Amino acid sequence: VDWTDQMIREIGIGAPNPNLPIGAQRASAIEAAKRVALRNLLERVQGMNITSEVTVEQYTVTSDIIYNRVEGAVKNFRVVDTRYKSDGSVEVEVEVPLSGIFGAVLTDYIPTDRPPYGYEGAPSSAVYTGLIIDARGLGLRPALAPKIVDQNGMEVYGTGSVSRDYALQIGVVGYEKDINKARANERVTNNPVVVKAVEVTGTHKTDVVISSQEANMIRAAAVNLNFLEQCKVMLILD
Repeated sequence: VDWTDQMIREIGIGAPNPNLPIGAQRASAIEAAKRVALRNLLERVQGMNITSEVTVEQYTVTSDIIYNRVEGAVKNFRVVDTRYKSDGSVEVEVEVPLSGIFGAVLTDYIPTDRPPYGYEGAPSSAVYTGLIIDARGLGLRPALAPKIVDQNGMEVYGTGSVSRDYALQIGVVGYEKDINKARANERVTNNPVVVKAVEVTGTHKTDVVISSQEANMIRAAAVNLNFLEQCKVMLILD
């Protein structure tokens, strides 16, 4: 899973059907490779974290409708390369955008009516265009719907903070391994606030903890700005 480019890629290898005429064997190998690639994509997606407690596999077993949504999104894969082997087999490389998975999975996790962003302190006059959390060295793992919390466990950012439309299009957060690339990412430019995470939390280690002081700073800025609502948040991981 390429979380930076928001793309899932897999490879499938298919062998020709020897019972078919010679002229049809290559086509049969291609179709067999696509079926294997689809199966591999589904397995890859099933292993993804939605939250720090729930994987896609755990979520899809709760409903045939949910499973069919995920399967439908994966079936919309695109073939990016086809390689023909000397033994007659075919290797097909495919990809599917994460946006399709967002639409299939996050629908039930994001409230239809988002309440106003609440904060009891004074609003900040700082103008930020996004939020970057540097969680390098903490073992952060990516997820479709992670949370940012303060040291008291109070949520600073998560599915309850976002616009449904933005989250289903670009995801709740973006991921990057290079902080300079993150600063230049169109998701958060031109003036993102950068905060260092103090730890990661949750069963699957997908949620980020920041200091309570910086959490209050972000909350104060978010009162008058919409960068959280528009999912202009990036997490830096190893």
